[in-house]
Amino acid sequence: MIDLIPDAILRLDADRRIVLANPAVERLTGHRPADLLGAVCAEVLAPRGRDGHPVLDGTWHRSASMRSVRLLPEQEITVTRVDGTDLRTYVTGCYERDDDGRLTGVVLVLRAAGERQHQASSGIEIVSTVSHELRSPLTSVKGYTSLLLNRWERLNDDQKKMMLEQVNHDADRVTRLITELLDISRLETGRLVLRRQLVDLGDLASTIIDKVKMEYADLDVELSMPAAFPRVYADPDKLEQVITNLVENACKYASPQGMRVVGEVDGDEVAMAVSDQGEGIPDSDLPKVFTKFFRRDMGKPTGTGLGLFISRGLVEAHGGRLVATSVLGQGTTFRFTLPLLDLDEALQS
Repeated sequence: MIDLIPDAILRLDADRRIVLANPAVERLTGHRPADLLGAVCAEVLAPRGRDGHPVLDGTWHRSASMRSVRLLPEQEITVTRVDGTDLRTYVTGCYERDDDGRLTGVVLVLRAAGERQHQASSGIEIVSTVSHELRSPLTSVKGYTSLLLNRWERLNDDQKKMMLEQVNHDADRVTRLITELLDISRLETGRLVLRRQLVDLGDLASTIIDKVKMEYADLDVELSMPAAFPRVYADPDKLEQVITNLVENACKYASPQGMRVVGEVDGDEVAMAVSDQGEGIPDSDLPKVFTKFFRRDMGKPTGTGLGLFISRGLVEAHGGRLVATSVLGQGTTFRFTLPLLDLDEALQS
């Protein structure tokens, strides 16, 4: 079956030697699969990152030291073809590990970057969408600051407070839009940097719920976390972005009422699920919710349609998964997982 897959597939052993290559590898690199077997990947393909530095050259990526991490986020890699020319590719894959979590190899999937030319038009669409979303908060900020400057003495304290709160809220919207733009760029170029530390998901979720209540006063959420829920080794800012997006989406597209946020521990990973009691998502739309710009024609669609696309990318960058399940008339659940690392492993990474 692997011979029928159109993408180039390489399997490396623990010493980074090529032990398997499908026919698509020859179409991509010019190297015959039989000639690659047993060769050191760094020597025959000379893979380099966007900064020009070699990869797989004597060491694995830092994430390989984390026994619970199996997925490799997509990144841009330049390889050398058999004729000596360079080829930009997008590479993703997964680590192979034994029962004790020790690295035994890696499976890589490569695709020519030229096949992504449609991303240029996608970039134009991003600029157009975000520009439209920026117009509203910036108009509000400009209007209220102008009123405050010109009529300060004639405004009472309640009016001033209301205007300043709105300016603060709209400034947060602008900051979030800019963060989304930066995350899109970093995710698609493999340059996302995670500033990991030990994070208490229960405390983080509780703080996020309190913040969302400032916008949705009628928010009713049941937060359920098991006793002694383990902390995760992750970037707290990125996790806050993910959870906030899931809770706010439930408010916008379903209802602020009857929401549940549930933590789970399952073997070597933890999970958090955000469930609503809305109308649910049709089966035809469910596969689309993580694509760029997708917004359902339900509730009051707002935003860029980038939130779930970015959230999935942030979760996958942590080595986890974000999935959606839905039952029409009953509601939708978004559930993400994160690898569970012990403290010694976290410190060694």
